[in-house]
Amino acid sequence: MTHEEVIGFLVGMLGESRVLHRPHQLMAYDCDGYVAQKSRPRAVVFPETTEEVASIVRLLHEAQIPFLPRGAGTGLSGGATPKNGEVVISLVRMNKLLSIDYENMRAVVQPGHINLQLTRKIAGEKWYYAPDPSSQSACTIGGNLAENAGGSHCLKYGVTTNHIVAAEVVLPDGEIVNVGSSFGDALGYDILGLFVGSEGTLGIATAITVKILKRPEAVRTILAMFPRISDASDTVTEVIGAGIIPAAMEMMDQLAMQAVDKSNYHVGYPTEIEAVLLIEVDGLAPSVEESADAIVGICNRHGVTSVKVASSDAQRSLWWSSRKMAFGAVGRISPDYIVQDGVIPRTKLTEVLERIAQISFESGLRIANVFHAGDGNLHPLICYDSRVPGETERAMRAGSAILKVCAEVGGSITGEHGVGVEKLNEMRHVFSDADLEAQTTMRAAFNPLDLCNSGKLIPRPAVCAELRRQA
Repeated sequence: MTHEEVIGFLVGMLGESRVLHRPHQLMAYDCDGYVAQKSRPRAVVFPETTEEVASIVRLLHEAQIPFLPRGAGTGLSGGATPKNGEVVISLVRMNKLLSIDYENMRAVVQPGHINLQLTRKIAGEKWYYAPDPSSQSACTIGGNLAENAGGSHCLKYGVTTNHIVAAEVVLPDGEIVNVGSSFGDALGYDILGLFVGSEGTLGIATAITVKILKRPEAVRTILAMFPRISDASDTVTEVIGAGIIPAAMEMMDQLAMQAVDKSNYHVGYPTEIEAVLLIEVDGLAPSVEESADAIVGICNRHGVTSVKVASSDAQRSLWWSSRKMAFGAVGRISPDYIVQDGVIPRTKLTEVLERIAQISFESGLRIANVFHAGDGNLHPLICYDSRVPGETERAMRAGSAILKVCAEVGGSITGEHGVGVEKLNEMRHVFSDADLEAQTTMRAAFNPLDLCNSGKLIPRPAVCAELRRQA
């Protein structure tokens, strides 16, 4: 089937307004939030129903044309980058809240539903959706499912997989199936567990059933500033060691603080401190007060320069906006940056941050650190200028070196951003040949022609062989 015939079929199916195929229309779809690698898609289509998604997939499967699903494009590992001339199936028009069941604590959404919009729609009844990526005002729940996204409050509440109970999925041949169970555990193999975090390589979710939670009775938010990163890191370790599990425990270093203080969310971080912790506890009022007092005491034992408990919702909102907008704010101090996503044991925070500082020195590139300290999920932001020859490659090498350090101390190469194309080579740091072969075999059971988001998540054998030669 020629390119023109494919476009003709898609236009006949959806109409001209829901098919983009001219070069200037496709430029916005050549990457996601990982901009270091770009590639133009064959076309972009905008289905509005499960049946339309299935029809599109059946057509492309029969013609053996590669395709991939795309949400809001906020992903940070290239999971939605069309490396093989794919037809991009954009799910942004499938954005409805299909149903709410407060009594059973469930909601059903289409994949293009914006994460934060779900909480806003149910906030009047004092309910909310717990997963809260920094991009929650733009990212979609379908994209969160694909990447198993986390967020600031995943320390206590878990990542996306802990909040999705069922999904309607279009398989890579166009068959529509339902996986998981809205209530209770599904019988047999955990197929839903395979789909969450599979980065669009096993199929396309078109309806998602999620858990919703009642708002906690009380919340306390603490901002603690430390003269040294090691002091803040030791505080994190002692808080968790004391049996306190905050809802969130975030850290920023001095470079990240400088960036956000240049933005609209100016807090006024002193230039003489190396780290700030943003800690939140929630639950029943008496236990929240007790936990907040204990955390303040631990901060004081570790040389804190200043520790405050938010005195108003406005102050709490400013502190959280400062943290959540940190990634975007780095654009004020650097023309380009790569965000990494390694995970380490909490007790290794000081050691690993020192090694990241050494990588920064050796590469000649500034690295800002802003991350989920409570669960050891690091987000080093490697600043570079793509206009300078060789800097992009230097930044990518620095990112790879950081992930290798994370694996060496017993951690992982990703906690929530996914592998995509960015971390394919680094999969070898945590998986053996047998591990990767098993994952490839499993993927082939769902995606035998490898048409659905090909080349993502699992390195091809050629990549593995090349890495073995370099070892």
